[in-house]
Amino acid sequence: MDLLTWLFVGLGAGVLASLIVGGVGLFGDMIVGILGAFASGLLFRELEIAPPFPGVPGVIFTAGIGAVVLLALLHLVAGRRSPTM
Repeated sequence: MDLLTWLFVGLGAGVLASLIVGGVGLFGDMIVGILGAFASGLLFRELEIAPPFPGVPGVIFTAGIGAVVLLALLHLVAGRRSPTM
């Protein structure tokens, strides 16, 4: 898939991931979705893991996994920070 496809799928994946994990705001969710889409796409390719669906549905699945994992990690890290005074 080309870069533009990953960008648009990442935007949608970030919004959908926020519904699953809990969001950080619309703009933040979209950024996390894009980053998660790229990261999971690279990871799947490097580990030679094929998505269970061919074409765009596979890209959506891969991006969704990356966005959910990245958003969950973000919540985990943000939740452990101590409040500043």
